[in-house]
Amino acid sequence: MKTYKDALAGKCPFGGDRIGGTEGTPPTLAQWYPERLRVELLARNAPAANPLGDFDYPAAFAKIDLDALKAEIKAFLTSSVEWWPSDYGNYGPQMIRMSWHSAGSYRIADGRGGAGEAMQRFAPIESWWDNGNIDKSRRLLWPIKAKYGASLSWADLIVLTGNCALEIMGLPTHGYAGGREDAWIADDATYWGPEVWDPHHIESFDSMTMRDKRWRGQNGDADYDLEHPLAASHQALIYVNPEGPYGNGDPEASARDIRITFTRMAMNDEETVALIAGGHAFGKSHGMVKPDRIGAPPEMAPLEAAGLGWHNPEGTGNAEFTMTNGIEGSWTQDPTRWDNSYMENLFGHEWEQTRSPAGSLQWTPVDKNAPRTPDAHIPGKTHPLMMMTSDIALKVDPVYREICQRFMSDFDYFTEQFSKAWYKLTHRDMGPRERYIGPEATIAPDLLWQDPIPERDYALIDGGDVAALKQSIRDAGLSISDLAFTALSAAIPYRDSDKRGGANGARLALAPQKDWAVNARTVPVIERLKALKAEFDGQAAGGKRVSLADLIVLGGVVAVEDAAAAAGHTAPVPFTPGRRDTTDELTDADSFEWLRPVVDGFRNYTDEHFEAVTQGRVAPEQLFLDKAALLRLSTPEWAVLTGGLRALGANWDGGKAGVFTDRPETLTNDFFKVVTSTDYVWAKTDEAGHRFTLNDRASGEAKYEATRYDLIFGANNQLRAVTEVYAAADGEARFVRDFVKVWDKLMTADLFGETKAPR
Repeated sequence: MKTYKDALAGKCPFGGDRIGGTEGTPPTLAQWYPERLRVELLARNAPAANPLGDFDYPAAFAKIDLDALKAEIKAFLTSSVEWWPSDYGNYGPQMIRMSWHSAGSYRIADGRGGAGEAMQRFAPIESWWDNGNIDKSRRLLWPIKAKYGASLSWADLIVLTGNCALEIMGLPTHGYAGGREDAWIADDATYWGPEVWDPHHIESFDSMTMRDKRWRGQNGDADYDLEHPLAASHQALIYVNPEGPYGNGDPEASARDIRITFTRMAMNDEETVALIAGGHAFGKSHGMVKPDRIGAPPEMAPLEAAGLGWHNPEGTGNAEFTMTNGIEGSWTQDPTRWDNSYMENLFGHEWEQTRSPAGSLQWTPVDKNAPRTPDAHIPGKTHPLMMMTSDIALKVDPVYREICQRFMSDFDYFTEQFSKAWYKLTHRDMGPRERYIGPEATIAPDLLWQDPIPERDYALIDGGDVAALKQSIRDAGLSISDLAFTALSAAIPYRDSDKRGGANGARLALAPQKDWAVNARTVPVIERLKALKAEFDGQAAGGKRVSLADLIVLGGVVAVEDAAAAAGHTAPVPFTPGRRDTTDELTDADSFEWLRPVVDGFRNYTDEHFEAVTQGRVAPEQLFLDKAALLRLSTPEWAVLTGGLRALGANWDGGKAGVFTDRPETLTNDFFKVVTSTDYVWAKTDEAGHRFTLNDRASGEAKYEATRYDLIFGANNQLRAVTEVYAAADGEARFVRDFVKVWDKLMTADLFGETKAPR
């Protein structure tokens, strides 16, 4: 056994030959088995990581005097400290960048990223090259955060500081809502891209390798597209390389990248131009020192760096020596005032390529008599204006150019559009308006990207109504399987990442969801439930009505209770009324298309385009795990929900795959018993290994059909450990109890505010 004495001699007592190094140390589990299913990711949100326990953050934030807090932030913004001086005596532009980069990691494909949990504080995001020196911005804000403690999350403070910065520089903002709760551990689950990168130097990017891994086709080709679900054009960036794709300096190619990436961030062309032009109205870019002189990012910095990264050894290491993305200069003559000079400069001058002191490609006016911008720290010194390749892209792309000209001709309209786009950028991942907190939360009207649902203007059903409706559903002749499948299909699109999807709103009955192949079974059920709704609404007293959304969920309650009773278990299923129905006009069909599943292991569904979308890089069960994570399920909940759905016969096509029972529509633990049994031999029935039969070991007879989504619960050791609990002789009662809990969790996942039942 190695001892502490060995450690002092340079030998680590816990394995390996060096303390603090990697040479000679054993590989990690991920390195040993890179294709393994990382089931442990479902435990990353364990309560043990949260030092606040059951603290009611929304209630605490609501008590903050927002005006007083904003006044403190604004006073700080116009100050300066010696260890990190403010540019132009104003931290505003620096804080806008912090807020933007916190929110800008959002992507519409899976709702991950965004400002919602302040993940900017942790690896890998905190150490992305594009977030250089943002660690300083958060450290500057620590005194304010410390004063308010648990009542003010980092996530809320980061966004609010960006809003305050815009306001002190003259932009009327579109409002602000609090309610974002901080995460407490690094995100080791989100897939940010396939590349391996050197975090010290941007030059280490290999352009062709990066393109081959992240992009399909060549820039300009008809099939040029970004790997699903990614949004940023390069690893370690928020949007695009400001020097053009892979630093090629091509504005037209940059415009194509911008359009793809901003669309993936849920922004249309006008919002894209508004954000770029509006954001670049402020501050400057920093590129005074060669990248190879800059130290490691925070996650790799030495202990004495106190958690800060990117040490700059030149001069003071900050102020006029600051290095962030390598580009040096400002876009406007007054970088701390909201005006239209960015547009006027972009279109009022011809621009030529040049290099920054750090060697990065940028653009300066051809006309040497063009207006100049003041130095951020040295009084009386000026510099040529600067544009990035991604700025010139707005000038050369015909659609972006037309939008820019519209903004130039109507500054008030530009102001309004930038304000609204900023509001969307910083609130896009918050979900329904019920989660918004604070006196400014209702300044802006409901917007389509918030997935609005009309307020209830009728009396809510009570316990007696619920009992009568349940009986009406039972009398309607709908099967347990169809009722369970329809309720599941309404709820399963929910993703906790950005709080979109779910049963509330009854969007299952609207385009595009009603037209998805995976939802075909729900169409006749929805029509029958609509008839029951019309009947109830026409007869109910006291102005009561039942929403279709509630009725769909109530149908699922009936299915689960009756299936449990058929198995000999009395299992009342909780029901929380209060869901409302929305309309086609209030549904952004294009954005909801991003919720269409490529894989839905819960309904045993694989889209016909699975191979094309994933490009052969991921196994179906990996996406099944990903969906479980987006639903915020634990490992036992994932297993229980899947096994219960198979017992209910809730496959998308009504098929038999995974229905390991001779008692369908009965809530038994047969699925778990079969998948852990040695009585069967598993045999592939297709070359890809997606479908199987379970053959009786003694007779060779094919007894059951299965998919990878079924058999992973017996093949993966972590999942099998859980599955065995429910397969055991004493497991069925536990399974029924746990299934009811996870079913209710799924059906109420998208209820917030007063509608959410206490647990």
